[in-house]
Amino acid sequence: MSDWESEKSPEWGDKPVASGRSGASDGGRVSPESSRDWKLIEKLVLSMQAEQRKSRRWGIFFKFLTFAYLFGLLLLFKLPVSDTIEGATGQHTAVVQVDGPIAADELASADNIVGSLRTAFEAENSAAVVLRINSPGGSPVQSGYIYDEIRRLREEYPDKKVYAVISDIGASGAYYIASAADEIYANRASLVGSIGVVAGGFGFTDVMDKIGVERRLYTAGENKAFLDPFSPERQEEVSFWKDVLENTHQQFIDAVKTGRGERLAEDERLFSGLVWSGEQAVELGLVDGLGSTSWVARQLVGEEELVDYSHRKSPLQNLVDQLGVAFGEGFAARILDSRLELR
Repeated sequence: MSDWESEKSPEWGDKPVASGRSGASDGGRVSPESSRDWKLIEKLVLSMQAEQRKSRRWGIFFKFLTFAYLFGLLLLFKLPVSDTIEGATGQHTAVVQVDGPIAADELASADNIVGSLRTAFEAENSAAVVLRINSPGGSPVQSGYIYDEIRRLREEYPDKKVYAVISDIGASGAYYIASAADEIYANRASLVGSIGVVAGGFGFTDVMDKIGVERRLYTAGENKAFLDPFSPERQEEVSFWKDVLENTHQQFIDAVKTGRGERLAEDERLFSGLVWSGEQAVELGLVDGLGSTSWVARQLVGEEELVDYSHRKSPLQNLVDQLGVAFGEGFAARILDSRLELR
């Protein structure tokens, strides 16, 4: 029976056998050329199978890696990054941080800080509240909101004292906020004070003349282009703006006097915008003594455990800031904006 007539199909990997006619000439042996071709085909198929298995393994690995990455991000958003409020079951000292510029679009905004203060006061186990301040100041409006809320919360919760602790700097709007506390403490080298108001901008008229740029401004209302940086400065506008600054400065002064009372020294420089070290601030009555947040909690409050009630940035926002987007936005705003600030 010839191979073509055999009922048995050749299995995978079986070497082909010679036909009856070839067998008659070479005794049933396969020619060397056919054997080599078959081995090459077999190696090629096996290598393709190995590559497919390897590709599947790498695919599974990368899918698992992607899943682990997404799961890690989920945990990063969900898990707390510091002491949790929920974990504070015993008596403790509540901490609310005022960190960085005080502005509506910053972490130290009135919304964030006021919300944190309310939570800290409402907590049954918080013995006192410490404002941990490290800020150069900012918006008088945002500072005023926080100042008023601290005064209100002190009246609503008379048994809970509010302490302000200044670390590196507590100036301008930050000191405005601190003056609402029962007592203020700082480090001997802290920068304290700067009770004043500043507003600034740029004038581009000379540059425009040199490069041949013409300013075209259309308004309805004679003062709508008030202090336009691309138009020549008008003395009546400058005088009016100085009156606004003086009025805002007086609000600042009145708030500090209300908060500090007779503890302030009789020194005409207090409200001139100057800044002092913590040691000098004690002598001037701007602060009550030298001490840290831990010292206040341990020595004055009597509850050494600190629980942070501060509003925090999301991990995504931190990532954006690290990539430099926040710096770019801040730089652009600084160059193009002119806004009133306490300094």
